[in-house]
Amino acid sequence: MSTKARAKPQRDRHQEIVEAAAQVITDRGLAETRIQDIADRCAVSPGLILYYFGSKDRLLVEALTYANDQSYLRMSRELRKMPAASERMDRLIQLSVPGLLPEYSLLDEWALWLEIWVRALRDPQMAKERENLDRRWVQSISEVIRYGRQTGEFPSDAADADDIAMEFGAMVDGLAIQVLLNDTVMTPARMHDICLDVARRLIGYDGTR
Repeated sequence: MSTKARAKPQRDRHQEIVEAAAQVITDRGLAETRIQDIADRCAVSPGLILYYFGSKDRLLVEALTYANDQSYLRMSRELRKMPAASERMDRLIQLSVPGLLPEYSLLDEWALWLEIWVRALRDPQMAKERENLDRRWVQSISEVIRYGRQTGEFPSDAADADDIAMEFGAMVDGLAIQVLLNDTVMTPARMHDICLDVARRLIGYDGTR
């Protein structure tokens, strides 16, 4: 019992540091994030952070992965509550557009995605995590497509669901980067309209606007 009592605060502290690191990365950017900044955010010493994680690199990878996991879980729970596949696809598109929904911190979540992509260019561990995260993103799209085909809402004679999901996901990523960079042409509203139009053509459903 005493061993378990000691282990629980350690796990909580580990999680607290990861959450603090994710927030600091969101606020300052990956390049400007220091161990001291994270330590200040969760009121611990830099030495304790290194004790738990061994290195700044390991902590940053865990923080970025954690932030993406939380975003994915929120989206998955919300989509599963919707009985209609068309509703799920509409909502997935809404949740994919930075700045479209004021009640969601999508700009922060997409900013973290950019940090993941940048770090993955030079960090093999992050590159592996990025690939896993991207596969999960594509899978979440293909699952909605397959669900719509099972319910009869989406035509089943279209292309392979995985191929459509990969194509659609890549388009969303590209448009989101333009929105995040404050492109004067690619606004959140325009990205939303484009995503709906492309989804209709690729998947064959009547989405809402």
